[in-house]
Amino acid sequence: MGVLNVTPDSFSDGGDYLDAGAAVARGLELVADGANLIDVGGESTRPGSDPVAADEEMRRVVPVIERLVGAGVAVSIDTMKAEVAEAALAVGASFVNDVTALRFDARMATVVARANVGLCLMHMQGEPKTMQEHPHYDDVTAEVAAHLRAQADIALAAGVRADQISVDPGIGFGKTTEHNLTLLRELPAIAALGYPVVVGVSRKRFLGELTGEPVTGRVSATVAANVEAFRRGAWMFRVHDVRATRQALVVAQAVEGS
Repeated sequence: MGVLNVTPDSFSDGGDYLDAGAAVARGLELVADGANLIDVGGESTRPGSDPVAADEEMRRVVPVIERLVGAGVAVSIDTMKAEVAEAALAVGASFVNDVTALRFDARMATVVARANVGLCLMHMQGEPKTMQEHPHYDDVTAEVAAHLRAQADIALAAGVRADQISVDPGIGFGKTTEHNLTLLRELPAIAALGYPVVVGVSRKRFLGELTGEPVTGRVSATVAANVEAFRRGAWMFRVHDVRATRQALVVAQAVEGS
Protein backbone atom coordinates (compact mmCIF):
# COMPACT_ATOMS: atom_id res chain seq x y z
CA MET A 1 0.00 0.00 0.00
CA GLY A 2 1.67 3.19 -1.18
CA VAL A 3 1.13 6.30 0.93
CA LEU A 4 -0.16 9.37 -0.91
CA ASN A 5 -0.87 12.29 1.42
CA VAL A 6 -2.71 15.13 -0.29
CA THR A 7 -2.18 17.36 2.73
CA PRO A 8 -0.12 20.38 3.78
CA ASP A 9 0.82 18.96 7.19
CA SER A 10 1.52 15.21 7.15
CA PHE A 11 4.59 14.32 9.22
CA SER A 12 6.73 12.99 6.35
CA ASP A 13 5.60 14.52 3.07
CA GLY A 14 3.15 17.26 4.00
CA GLY A 15 2.77 19.76 1.18
CA ASP A 16 4.71 17.71 -1.35
CA TYR A 17 1.62 16.46 -3.18
CA LEU A 18 -1.05 19.02 -2.33
CA ASP A 19 -1.30 19.88 -6.04
CA ALA A 20 -3.52 17.31 -7.78
CA GLY A 21 -1.16 16.90 -10.71
CA ALA A 22 1.81 16.25 -8.42
CA ALA A 23 -0.26 13.80 -6.39
CA VAL A 24 -1.32 11.83 -9.47
CA ALA A 25 2.27 11.69 -10.71
CA ARG A 26 3.40 10.43 -7.31
CA GLY A 27 0.67 7.79 -7.27
CA LEU A 28 1.75 6.49 -10.66
CA GLU A 29 5.37 6.47 -9.47
CA LEU A 30 4.40 4.36 -6.45
CA VAL A 31 2.63 1.89 -8.74
CA ALA A 32 5.70 1.70 -10.97
CA ASP A 33 7.74 0.98 -7.83
CA GLY A 34 5.50 -1.99 -7.05
CA ALA A 35 2.54 -0.75 -5.00
CA ASN A 36 -0.65 -2.80 -5.39
CA LEU A 37 -2.87 -0.15 -3.81
CA ILE A 38 -2.51 3.62 -3.37
CA ASP A 39 -3.83 5.01 -0.08
CA VAL A 40 -4.98 8.58 -0.70
CA GLY A 41 -5.55 10.77 2.35
CA GLY A 42 -6.66 14.38 2.62
CA GLU A 43 -6.43 14.80 6.40
CA SER A 44 -3.25 14.40 8.40
CA THR A 45 -3.51 12.14 11.44
CA ARG A 46 0.01 12.77 12.71
CA PRO A 47 0.31 13.41 16.47
CA GLY A 48 -0.95 16.90 17.29
CA SER A 49 -2.73 17.41 13.97
CA ASP A 50 -5.94 19.42 13.67
CA PRO A 51 -9.10 18.02 12.05
CA VAL A 52 -10.10 18.97 8.50
CA ALA A 53 -13.65 19.70 7.36
CA ALA A 54 -15.22 17.08 5.11
CA ASP A 55 -15.69 19.46 2.17
CA GLU A 56 -12.01 20.45 2.22
CA GLU A 57 -10.94 16.82 2.53
CA MET A 58 -13.08 15.91 -0.49
CA ARG A 59 -11.72 18.86 -2.47
CA ARG A 60 -8.22 17.51 -1.93
CA VAL A 61 -8.75 13.81 -2.63
CA VAL A 62 -11.61 13.33 -5.11
CA PRO A 63 -9.85 14.75 -8.23
CA VAL A 64 -6.73 12.72 -7.44
CA ILE A 65 -8.65 9.48 -6.91
CA GLU A 66 -10.68 10.00 -10.08
CA ARG A 67 -7.56 10.49 -12.19
CA LEU A 68 -5.68 7.56 -10.66
CA VAL A 69 -8.65 5.23 -11.11
CA GLY A 70 -8.93 6.45 -14.70
CA ALA A 71 -5.33 5.37 -15.17
CA GLY A 72 -6.16 1.87 -13.93
CA VAL A 73 -4.81 2.28 -10.40
CA ALA A 74 -6.43 0.55 -7.40
CA VAL A 75 -7.11 3.24 -4.79
CA SER A 76 -7.85 3.24 -1.08
CA ILE A 77 -9.39 6.26 0.65
CA ASP A 78 -7.79 7.06 3.99
CA THR A 79 -10.57 8.78 5.91
CA MET A 80 -12.62 8.58 9.09
CA LYS A 81 -15.63 10.36 7.56
CA ALA A 82 -18.42 8.43 5.83
CA GLU A 83 -19.21 11.44 3.63
CA VAL A 84 -15.65 11.51 2.30
CA ALA A 85 -15.63 7.75 1.81
CA GLU A 86 -18.86 7.95 -0.21
CA ALA A 87 -17.39 10.63 -2.47
CA ALA A 88 -14.21 8.61 -2.99
CA LEU A 89 -16.10 5.39 -3.69
CA ALA A 90 -18.31 7.23 -6.18
CA VAL A 91 -15.25 8.01 -8.33
CA GLY A 92 -13.80 4.53 -8.13
CA ALA A 93 -11.97 3.94 -4.83
CA SER A 94 -12.21 0.27 -3.88
CA PHE A 95 -10.97 0.20 -0.28
CA VAL A 96 -11.60 2.28 2.86
CA ASN A 97 -8.87 2.77 5.46
CA ASP A 98 -10.47 4.09 8.66
CA VAL A 99 -7.91 5.00 11.33
CA THR A 100 -10.68 5.20 13.94
CA ALA A 101 -12.03 1.71 13.17
CA LEU A 102 -15.61 3.07 12.82
CA ARG A 103 -15.49 5.05 16.09
CA PHE A 104 -15.62 8.51 14.51
CA ASP A 105 -18.56 8.08 12.14
CA ALA A 106 -21.32 5.59 12.84
CA ARG A 107 -22.33 5.61 9.16
CA MET A 108 -18.99 4.33 7.90
CA ALA A 109 -19.77 0.61 8.22
CA THR A 110 -23.01 1.00 6.29
CA VAL A 111 -21.32 2.99 3.54
CA VAL A 112 -18.66 0.29 3.14
CA ALA A 113 -21.22 -2.52 3.22
CA ARG A 114 -23.38 -0.91 0.54
CA ALA A 115 -20.37 -0.31 -1.70
CA ASN A 116 -19.16 -3.89 -1.18
CA VAL A 117 -15.50 -2.81 -0.82
CA GLY A 118 -12.57 -3.61 1.45
CA LEU A 119 -12.28 -2.06 4.91
CA CYS A 120 -9.25 -1.65 7.14
CA LEU A 121 -9.97 -1.12 10.84
CA MET A 122 -7.11 0.53 12.70
CA HIS A 123 -6.63 0.85 16.44
CA MET A 124 -5.99 4.33 17.83
CA GLN A 125 -6.04 5.32 21.49
CA GLY A 126 -7.69 8.73 21.73
CA GLU A 127 -7.55 11.13 18.77
CA PRO A 128 -4.67 12.48 16.66
CA LYS A 129 -4.55 15.83 18.46
CA THR A 130 -3.75 14.30 21.85
CA MET A 131 -3.03 10.59 21.31
CA GLN A 132 0.70 10.80 22.09
CA GLU A 133 0.41 12.82 25.30
CA HIS A 134 -0.01 9.97 27.81
CA PRO A 135 -0.60 6.63 26.08
CA HIS A 136 -1.21 3.86 28.63
CA TYR A 137 -2.13 0.18 28.51
CA ASP A 138 -2.11 -2.62 31.04
CA ASP A 139 -1.56 -5.13 28.22
CA VAL A 140 -1.18 -3.35 24.89
CA THR A 141 -1.54 -6.40 22.63
CA ALA A 142 -4.55 -7.83 24.43
CA GLU A 143 -6.29 -4.46 24.53
CA VAL A 144 -5.61 -3.68 20.88
CA ALA A 145 -6.76 -7.16 19.82
CA ALA A 146 -9.97 -6.90 21.86
CA HIS A 147 -10.77 -3.51 20.36
CA LEU A 148 -10.19 -4.68 16.80
CA ARG A 149 -12.33 -7.78 17.39
CA ALA A 150 -15.17 -5.62 18.72
CA GLN A 151 -15.00 -3.15 15.84
CA ALA A 152 -14.88 -5.97 13.30
CA ASP A 153 -18.05 -7.34 14.88
CA ILE A 154 -19.71 -3.95 14.36
CA ALA A 155 -18.69 -4.01 10.70
CA LEU A 156 -20.06 -7.52 10.27
CA ALA A 157 -23.35 -6.54 11.90
CA ALA A 158 -23.65 -3.67 9.40
CA GLY A 159 -23.26 -6.06 6.49
CA VAL A 160 -19.54 -5.83 5.69
CA ARG A 161 -18.34 -9.26 4.54
CA ALA A 162 -15.75 -10.96 6.75
CA ASP A 163 -13.44 -11.50 3.78
CA GLN A 164 -13.35 -7.75 3.12
CA ILE A 165 -12.18 -6.78 6.62
CA SER A 166 -8.53 -6.26 7.56
CA VAL A 167 -7.12 -5.00 10.85
CA ASP A 168 -4.25 -2.69 11.74
CA PRO A 169 -2.76 -2.47 15.28
CA GLY A 170 -2.10 1.24 14.74
CA ILE A 171 1.64 1.53 15.25
CA GLY A 172 2.36 5.05 16.51
CA PHE A 173 -1.27 5.94 17.15
CA GLY A 174 -1.48 6.45 20.90
CA LYS A 175 1.53 4.23 21.62
CA THR A 176 5.02 4.64 23.05
CA THR A 177 8.07 3.13 21.37
CA GLU A 178 7.84 0.14 23.71
CA HIS A 179 4.14 -0.30 22.90
CA ASN A 180 5.00 -0.30 19.19
CA LEU A 181 7.78 -2.84 19.62
CA THR A 182 5.56 -5.07 21.73
CA LEU A 183 2.81 -5.01 19.11
CA LEU A 184 5.28 -5.92 16.36
CA ARG A 185 6.78 -8.66 18.53
CA GLU A 186 3.36 -10.05 19.39
CA LEU A 187 1.75 -9.55 15.98
CA PRO A 188 0.68 -13.22 15.78
CA ALA A 189 -1.90 -12.41 18.47
CA ILE A 190 -3.42 -9.81 16.12
CA ALA A 191 -3.30 -12.23 13.19
CA ALA A 192 -5.09 -14.79 15.38
CA LEU A 193 -8.23 -12.65 15.12
CA GLY A 194 -8.63 -14.25 11.70
CA TYR A 195 -8.42 -11.09 9.58
CA PRO A 196 -5.53 -10.03 7.31
CA VAL A 197 -3.17 -7.73 9.20
CA VAL A 198 -2.09 -4.34 7.86
CA VAL A 199 0.94 -2.60 9.35
CA GLY A 200 1.94 1.04 8.99
CA VAL A 201 5.42 1.68 10.38
CA SER A 202 6.78 3.78 7.54
CA ARG A 203 9.23 6.50 8.66
CA LYS A 204 7.51 6.76 12.05
CA ARG A 205 8.87 8.49 15.13
CA PHE A 206 9.67 5.32 17.07
CA LEU A 207 12.07 4.30 14.27
CA GLY A 208 13.80 7.65 14.69
CA GLU A 209 14.01 7.10 18.44
CA LEU A 210 15.66 3.73 17.83
CA THR A 211 18.07 4.85 15.11
CA GLY A 212 18.58 8.56 15.67
CA GLU A 213 17.64 9.24 12.04
CA PRO A 214 15.38 12.07 10.81
CA VAL A 215 12.17 11.27 8.93
CA THR A 216 13.84 11.04 5.50
CA GLY A 217 16.61 8.79 6.85
CA ARG A 218 14.35 6.01 8.10
CA VAL A 219 14.02 3.91 4.95
CA SER A 220 16.25 1.08 6.18
CA ALA A 221 14.53 1.05 9.56
CA THR A 222 11.14 0.94 7.85
CA VAL A 223 12.23 -1.98 5.69
CA ALA A 224 13.54 -3.89 8.71
CA ALA A 225 10.35 -3.34 10.69
CA ASN A 226 8.21 -4.49 7.78
CA VAL A 227 10.25 -7.67 7.26
CA GLU A 228 9.85 -8.46 10.96
CA ALA A 229 6.11 -7.82 10.65
CA PHE A 230 5.94 -10.09 7.59
CA ARG A 231 7.67 -12.88 9.54
CA ARG A 232 4.99 -12.54 12.22
CA GLY A 233 1.98 -12.64 9.93
CA ALA A 234 1.43 -9.20 8.41
CA TRP A 235 -0.33 -9.17 5.03
CA MET A 236 -0.28 -5.56 3.81
CA PHE A 237 2.40 -2.94 4.35
CA ARG A 238 1.56 0.78 4.21
CA VAL A 239 4.76 2.55 3.12
CA HIS A 240 6.18 5.69 1.54
CA ASP A 241 9.23 3.90 0.12
CA VAL A 242 7.60 1.19 -1.96
CA ARG A 243 10.50 -0.06 -4.05
CA ALA A 244 12.86 -0.75 -1.14
CA THR A 245 10.14 -2.36 0.94
CA ARG A 246 8.86 -4.54 -1.88
CA GLN A 247 12.33 -5.82 -2.72
CA ALA A 248 12.95 -6.73 0.91
CA LEU A 249 9.60 -8.51 1.18
CA VAL A 250 10.23 -10.47 -2.04
CA VAL A 251 13.46 -11.79 -0.53
CA ALA A 252 11.84 -12.48 2.87
CA GLN A 253 9.03 -14.37 1.17
CA ALA A 254 11.50 -16.41 -0.89
CA VAL A 255 13.44 -17.35 2.24
CA GLU A 256 10.21 -18.35 3.98
CA GLY A 257 9.30 -20.45 0.95
CA SER A 258 5.75 -19.07 1.03
